[in-house]
Amino acid sequence: MKYKHLFGPVPSRRLGISLGVDLVPHKVCSLNCVYCEVGRTTNLTIERKEYIPLIDILTELENYLNEKPDLDYITFSGAGEPLLHNGIGKVISFIKENYPQYKLALLTNSTLLYDENVRMEILDIDLLLPSLDAVSDNVFKKLNRPNSKLDNSKIIEGMIKFREDFLGKIWLEVFIVPGLNDTKDELELLRNTINDISPDQVQLNTLDRPGTESWIKPITKNRMEEIADFLKPLPVEIIAKFQSRNKVKSYKKDVEQQIIETIKRRPCTDIDLSEMLGIHINEINKYLSELLLEGSVTSSQQERGTFFRAK
Repeated sequence: MKYKHLFGPVPSRRLGISLGVDLVPHKVCSLNCVYCEVGRTTNLTIERKEYIPLIDILTELENYLNEKPDLDYITFSGAGEPLLHNGIGKVISFIKENYPQYKLALLTNSTLLYDENVRMEILDIDLLLPSLDAVSDNVFKKLNRPNSKLDNSKIIEGMIKFREDFLGKIWLEVFIVPGLNDTKDELELLRNTINDISPDQVQLNTLDRPGTESWIKPITKNRMEEIADFLKPLPVEIIAKFQSRNKVKSYKKDVEQQIIETIKRRPCTDIDLSEMLGIHINEINKYLSELLLEGSVTSSQQERGTFFRAK
């Protein structure tokens, strides 16, 4: 069976062997973050609906999971915000009832957690990986460029309320962008707010590969370590590209080779590669990040986007 809404398993530094479940089309999201590696948001919305037919998602999951694959997590992620799909609760229930041996993770930008119905729908997952990049309204709007109806204070309040009811783990990601959320004032706001949310882990990240806006640069390893120290005694770890993912069990050398052989012929964007190779854009980006890190691939910003070429 050819899968349209499942991808991977991807080589995830955090989640090991992770099967991705994509619940919304590219690029339906409630934010248009300046650093997003899968490109600009084309549908900036907070409307929840059945973006992809629920039966199609459940059919693919049944076909795949009946083969009893070796997975560390089934992860709701993809090229948009998973919580925008109003059937996510039914997908979670389907997996928990029929394949209880698998752990469920959810990557979310946190923006819909202000909604009590949304919080209730996802209570049965095992691991929540939410994002919080800024507390002040000014930085939130500059960095995350939200849908105009979103209120960051309500988003944060929703995260705190979810923590009160949720029995699983929360690993909170903070994406550091130099000049925006690495100031002392913003970091102090983040430290106080994260303390209120009380996640099990705080994970600091920075640019892994070219983002949506060409002016966004990664923060240095030394500065990242300074920020980690500043946020202590919160449980902080750095998950940025300073560590490789090619030792992860699900890392496929054949996928890496397909990418290299393709961009040897001509430079391609991540979207080009995804369409040409039939591999989900999130999975493509995992390998591009690794190839950039090891220096076998270079990137350049052009009018149509970021192009990758083999050295």
